[in-house]
Amino acid sequence: MIEFNSENDFVIKNKKKVRDWLLLVTQKEGKELGELGYVFCSDEYLYNINIEYLNHDTLTDIITFDYCTEDIISGEIYISTDRVAENGKAFNVKFTHELARVMVHGLLHLCGYPDKTLDEKRTMRGLEDKYIAMIDVDFLYE
Repeated sequence: MIEFNSENDFVIKNKKKVRDWLLLVTQKEGKELGELGYVFCSDEYLYNINIEYLNHDTLTDIITFDYCTEDIISGEIYISTDRVAENGKAFNVKFTHELARVMVHGLLHLCGYPDKTLDEKRTMRGLEDKYIAMIDVDFLYE
């Protein structure tokens, strides 16, 4: 099950399409879907989570809490839509594209992909691009 919640005014408009896409990514990674929750929020909201749970005094676009067991994907993914919008401008991509990238990024973490080293980051970016290419990001979110 995939749930979408907001702590701000952001709303996923085509929830079924987004769920289908994320489920397909999960299956292509050889995993089974458990309980997955996405929470869209502001920079301030995510910053407070970053301080409280990770002791990181920085803004971030995403925080993923992993509750996976073996090959069953479960977790909570918090996404700052403020940060996604800023990053989209910085990378010269649409908000919808950057949002899809961040959403699949969190899911890929739950599938076991780290992104600490340069090689891990390259692998993660390649997978993000692969899975984003499977969808029309504008149709999913606008």
